[in-house]
Amino acid sequence: MQISVVIPLFNEAESLPELMAWIDRVMQNNQFTYEVIMVDDGSDDGSWEVIEDLKKSYTALKAIRFQRNYGKSAALNEGFKAAQGDIVVTMDADLQDSPDEIPEFYKMITEDGYHLVSGWKKKRYDNTFTKNIPSKIYNAVARKSSGIILHDFNCGIKAYQQKVVKSIEVFGEMHRYIPILAKWAGFKKIGEKVVVHQARKYGTTKFGWERFVNGFLDLMTIQFLSKFGKKPMQFFGLVGTLFFLIGFGSVGYITVSKFLYPDTSITNKPAFYIALTSMLIGVQLFLAGFIAELVNRNASDRNHYLIAEKIGW
Repeated sequence: MQISVVIPLFNEAESLPELMAWIDRVMQNNQFTYEVIMVDDGSDDGSWEVIEDLKKSYTALKAIRFQRNYGKSAALNEGFKAAQGDIVVTMDADLQDSPDEIPEFYKMITEDGYHLVSGWKKKRYDNTFTKNIPSKIYNAVARKSSGIILHDFNCGIKAYQQKVVKSIEVFGEMHRYIPILAKWAGFKKIGEKVVVHQARKYGTTKFGWERFVNGFLDLMTIQFLSKFGKKPMQFFGLVGTLFFLIGFGSVGYITVSKFLYPDTSITNKPAFYIALTSMLIGVQLFLAGFIAELVNRNASDRNHYLIAEKIGW
């Protein structure tokens, strides 16, 4: 099979028939062998019933329905697990991503040798203040911290070699930074393609202001895990040692001062409190490092989701 199209969705019943027909038309025109994997992230607007009805007309359609809403990262992770195509394409279900882009994405992966190609919505139809400006800030921070030159890390339409999606784990809110996860996994040939961004035709956006805070925290998490995920003690131990040495040095200073000035009260010196605080922080960081090591070595599967139903398997 040449292409797997993975589509995470939440309450997109109105757009699904048009989207499926559009994808099928592109695939037939280019004679691609393909599958479409829709992952229903706990929709309550009848999206699953629409998918069941679409299955009668499209044999290439497969679907997974979560028992409750877990988020886009969870939906993508399950879609990646199920994908069988040589090339995996992701796109949103709201019709803002164009299936007409798929042939060019396929060419960039198969002929140009990219591990991953990310879309770039150079011209966007989103709200300037709630989406466009925050997106530019996050993309600039992500570029600077990761060294990956992309304009739009969170663009919904992307294409991957199959081995890329089978090598990464997407959880929490980390779907925004899949290129960074891919680079961390050793897939460094990452490209970009300008794509057409269409205005939303049905419904409203499912993302609120909290995604900006979550996105920043997840970027920090990815950067930490990429450097210290397998060796947390190297981080906590180093910082803990520095604090402990500061505290130990302060204790030495206080001790010498007491001998030189025996009438001076130790508790009146700022160094006394610096010493106590620093040594306590140092010990706590050491303990945090040891606990992190234990958790890292004994962590169970983080990506376990309740699946209510499947179609096509």
